[in-house]
Amino acid sequence: MLTIALVDRIGSGLWASVSVLYFTYVSGLSVGQVGTLVAVAGAVGIAGAPIGGRLADRFPLTRLLVALQLVRALASFALLTTDHYALLVVYCALGGFGDRAANILTKLYATRVAGPDRVRYQALQRTVANAGWALGGLGAAAALALDSTAAYRWLLAGDALSFAVCALLTLRCGEPRSATRTVSTSKDPGPTTTPTSPWRDRTYLAYVATDTVLFLDDAVFKVGLPLWIAHSSTAPHGLAPLLMVLNNVMVVALQVPLARFGATTAAARALLLPLSAAFALAGTAMAASATGGTAAATLWLTAAAILFTLAEMLHATISWELSVALAPDTAQGAYLGVHGLAQSVQRSIGPLAVTAAIATGPLGWLTFGTAIALTCAIQHRLVRSKITPSPLSVPPVTVSEH
Repeated sequence: MLTIALVDRIGSGLWASVSVLYFTYVSGLSVGQVGTLVAVAGAVGIAGAPIGGRLADRFPLTRLLVALQLVRALASFALLTTDHYALLVVYCALGGFGDRAANILTKLYATRVAGPDRVRYQALQRTVANAGWALGGLGAAAALALDSTAAYRWLLAGDALSFAVCALLTLRCGEPRSATRTVSTSKDPGPTTTPTSPWRDRTYLAYVATDTVLFLDDAVFKVGLPLWIAHSSTAPHGLAPLLMVLNNVMVVALQVPLARFGATTAAARALLLPLSAAFALAGTAMAASATGGTAAATLWLTAAAILFTLAEMLHATISWELSVALAPDTAQGAYLGVHGLAQSVQRSIGPLAVTAAIATGPLGWLTFGTAIALTCAIQHRLVRSKITPSPLSVPPVTVSEH
């Protein structure tokens, strides 16, 4: 599965950085049409997480992953066949749905395979994924040097092909044990097989709501830092891509070592306190970057990028553990599907939150960091009563690493 993550993200890296350019220069869409297309694809993608999770409690996980990878491949290949706006929207929406559903199923696979080592496994997978993004991005940059529509088409084709390769590799993976499917297929299910709905679990829904706020670090790097730097009168504009590289390098180098501090549910909960401090300090550094000259702005923005990256890695570790630990074994898919809404919704509200911070100025960034820090404290208290002494979800099984 680690090899699959690498191939998947190389393909995504090829396409993600040029998708807007493709729709603009190859498909001939206007700015408004591109914005609408991306928004619709994101909205449809929100449904992918809960639907994918629910299906994973009923059907073999690897077969679902194969199907979703093929859906993503077909959606990407289909984009090459038309410039008709309505069809482009449909294909992008289909790809967005497959992407969010596949992300949830990949996380569930790691949960079932790795057992008590699930946090370390997810850290390894995230490290590999970030390396894949970097390789894909470098490939896209090299292709764009050709400055031709053919280059854009080849990048899209490479993205589609990566999903097809992932589907083939997934066929070689063993099916992990599932408490959900074991119970549901039992001839004598007994009273314990009544499905638990995450939509009726108020504590879990509250946890998902707070986690949506903690995922805002993603919007900082995609929107917040670049826009803040672009509108700064002191920060060098060339700093933005360098801070993105710094973020990527830090995640690749430190995600696995940091994961050991959240290896149990209690330890993951305890990390919410340093996470709160990291967010508060990051917001302060962003605000301070507007108070000095070029050198001071560069130093403060670099400090902010480091702190937001630290927050990103800590939150990833916490989220991997708590999202599983708070879910019953017999409904892991459904619960993780609902948790997947946190990232999906953040993709919609995140850009609005960081642009509001930018528009308000230094005070906006102070408020942004403080609000997320307070949310960490709220989540720390929220999950206290739900923590159980058992760190296990499903016993690990031996499968192929491909």
